[in-house]
Amino acid sequence: MAREINCTKLGKLSEGLEKAPYPGELGQKIYENISKEAWQLWLKQQTILMNEYRLSPINPDHRQFLEKEMDKFFFSDGESEMPADFNPQ
Repeated sequence: MAREINCTKLGKLSEGLEKAPYPGELGQKIYENISKEAWQLWLKQQTILMNEYRLSPINPDHRQFLEKEMDKFFFSDGESEMPADFNPQ
């Protein structure tokens, strides 16, 4: 039986993640409050950010930027930062 949580991002009861998807305190907070569906939305957003800003996951500054954007995406009213010239098709 899948674990259900009240997803703070989607505002509804949804299937929870199977394990913390990110290390540390932020990963635990995501595990406890974010659904699989919302996590998939973040993965799409993260891909856009990495491609548009040409980020590398091995660069510590880039990882720090992505972590801040992840926290904003899930736990604040603001949206994740998008490049000024980004034009979704």
